[in-house]
Amino acid sequence: MRLARLWRSTPFRLAIAYGLLFATSSLLVNLATYLLLRAEIYSTLDSSVTETYAVIQSSYTPGDIEDVVQSMNSFSRLQNGDRRIFYLGSADGKRLAGDIMKYRPSGDLQTVSAEALGLPGTERFRIKTGNIDGNNLLVGESLEATDDLAQIIFANFAWMSAFTTLLAVFAGLYLARRAQARIDAIADTMKEISEGNLSRRVPLTGSGDDIDLISAQVNTTLDRLSDLMESMRQVSADIAHDLKTPLNRLKLILEDASLREENNEAVGEQLREALDESDQINATFQALLRISQIEAGARKTRFASVDLKQVFRNIAEIFAEVAEDNGQTLSFDEESAPECLIDGDKELLTQLFVNLVENGINHCAPGTAIALSLERKGDEYAAVVFDNGPGIPEEEKDKVFRRLYRLDKSRNSPGHGLGLSMVKAIADLHGMSTEIRDNHPGARFVLSWKRHVEQN
Repeated sequence: MRLARLWRSTPFRLAIAYGLLFATSSLLVNLATYLLLRAEIYSTLDSSVTETYAVIQSSYTPGDIEDVVQSMNSFSRLQNGDRRIFYLGSADGKRLAGDIMKYRPSGDLQTVSAEALGLPGTERFRIKTGNIDGNNLLVGESLEATDDLAQIIFANFAWMSAFTTLLAVFAGLYLARRAQARIDAIADTMKEISEGNLSRRVPLTGSGDDIDLISAQVNTTLDRLSDLMESMRQVSADIAHDLKTPLNRLKLILEDASLREENNEAVGEQLREALDESDQINATFQALLRISQIEAGARKTRFASVDLKQVFRNIAEIFAEVAEDNGQTLSFDEESAPECLIDGDKELLTQLFVNLVENGINHCAPGTAIALSLERKGDEYAAVVFDNGPGIPEEEKDKVFRRLYRLDKSRNSPGHGLGLSMVKAIADLHGMSTEIRDNHPGARFVLSWKRHVEQN
């Protein structure tokens, strides 16, 4: 990945931003820690100087300054690598004891240079001064070790800040490159899709992070797109296949009518047959157009609260006689059915269940019992149309919802293979899941959904 392209990458910019933020935070924390430690070291040094001064001062006996001198000498001999300085002088500036030839105190605790004390070098000292019976007392300790320790701590924090900054930047770069690679994979997939490779999918890492979730959603969309494209291809093939026969038949009828007309024979019957064929073709196209309109969601503007119990009652009353004329029975157990309201289009929902009932009447033999039922489990509702007829083979259950697909390959049974496609389109529009189960014997068409409006 070239640097210019990497710099335009959003993950890279975020990584740099967060790396700088982390480095700045680390630097501020280390600086605050250094200042606190430095203050604590100086405070400890002040305590040591003050304690030594107090011990020497307490050794004084009125009228006997020699005890103070001996105490100062004892402390000088006890130095443990720390350079301490002492001074005891009379009021007129005469040195009585100590390392300094002459010094006139000017305060309590203070920091002074070696030069100010009349000592060689560039050291600094932390001193405490005071008065003992008119004599000037000075106790001090070198800041060299303290400064060295503070510098070591500062250097450590500086290196730590530099290391964490580099670590943050390189870690950010690594993560940015990984994220960019995954984004590039999405872009490459979409490019191949646009070029016609509908089988390509975005690879998933299985981490469950936000990019994986987006990739999964993209794949779901691509699956849907692929299914739609396959459906369009299948519909085109089915339309060509299913309309070829009636169009050829219409052509033969018209040719026969043309020959009869040339022979001055009556052509009324042929014209009626041609009209019937054209009506059948027109009905097929009308049904296809209606399914497309439903799938486009145009009818959602007509949604209102629909009482499915009332819809089932009306269907059972109207089609019971039709089923009876066909030697079958149609029933709806209204008493055991729960109250069931759904937000939807009443006309389309009626069409959905009428199609399922007509499917049973048209494709089941005399003596078949067809039934409607409504079920409820908590917020889950199901509308079921079932029969004890021949059923649907397992391998055909997913195919029967395709446009123009028919179990009767010979096309001898009535219909044009769009009834169940209409059922699926209406069910999807209303957020229903559609499932075909075995009724042992027969088939159960189960349409289930969660409650969308307040149920009574």
